[in-house]
Amino acid sequence: MADIATTAAPSASVTADRAIDCGLRPALCVARDVGGLLRDSGLRPTRQRIALGRLLYAKGDRHVTAEILHEEAMRARVPVSLATVYNTLHQFTEVGLLRELAVDGSKTWFDTNVTEHHHFLVEDDNRLFDIPGSSVSVDRIPEIPEGMEIARVDVVVRLRRKTTV
Repeated sequence: MADIATTAAPSASVTADRAIDCGLRPALCVARDVGGLLRDSGLRPTRQRIALGRLLYAKGDRHVTAEILHEEAMRARVPVSLATVYNTLHQFTEVGLLRELAVDGSKTWFDTNVTEHHHFLVEDDNRLFDIPGSSVSVDRIPEIPEGMEIARVDVVVRLRRKTTV
């Protein structure tokens, strides 16, 4: 069995290098210029990226889908297509500004909290809540195939409301 206790989340270390003023939490950078955060991450600060970044990080740590962010952009009168929102979310993820979460086969979530942590998924409402990384212990996992390394371990605890009997 492989021990994962010493495995760090790659996205967190990448973000620490690029978002120095914010620690590991880009969502705490709202007061800082979003364009500066993008430049520090190696992304060109286009009007659309800046507008979407402001929408993403203005509410602190949160979980969004491309559809949710696109709807928020439309309400804020930010003229972007759904494809642009998808592309921007994936670009932010590639540079460590977001974590991508595939909790089921039909929907991908993006998390502004890039620190090591896990999630509760409320199936009735399709909502995600953070679980601190220290609250979950994974003591043993199967042997890792030769030539591979652990990139990240994600734990999603699925919840539903109790049914009354």
